[in-house]
Amino acid sequence: MKPIGPLMWEHRLIERMLHLFDGQIARIREANAVDPVFVDIAVDFIRTYADRTHHGKEEDILFRNLAKKQLSAEHARIMNELVEEHKYARKTVGRMVEAKEMFLKGDKNAIQDVIACLAELAEFYPRHIEKEDKRFFFPCMEYFTQEEQDAMLQEFWEFDRNMIHEKYQKVADMLDAMQEK
Repeated sequence: MKPIGPLMWEHRLIERMLHLFDGQIARIREANAVDPVFVDIAVDFIRTYADRTHHGKEEDILFRNLAKKQLSAEHARIMNELVEEHKYARKTVGRMVEAKEMFLKGDKNAIQDVIACLAELAEFYPRHIEKEDKRFFFPCMEYFTQEEQDAMLQEFWEFDRNMIHEKYQKVADMLDAMQEK
């Protein structure tokens, strides 16, 4: 298996989650209210799964290894675009969290901000995923030997294995901090 296999599987789950955003937008509009639980779950999914787990493997492993290669101008450009797109997604998620918090404080105008963030992410990710799946991942495998690909795949599995511990270490740290207040 090529190391891009797990990344593409992860894309399918991200797409599945994003399909839920349109229905949530309709419910928000109908109720004229934000479901903070949905937003919290969506934020956790994007931050933990799409960003830390998935983008983490891309940036910390695949892109790191590609940076050691003599990439074509097109592949270098696309890789830089992908990193910037990851940053954009992080900022959009941050804006959504802020909007949800403003809604919870009584700001009804924040409803439109939550809708805008959900819509932006639902529109952004499919284009981003298509760029990776169709224009970047397969050609980039040509830069690596089979041994390098196998080592990268092993590093992906190790990265995933550690993610659950990282997530729940943060949960425990957050709860500890809340207890100290």
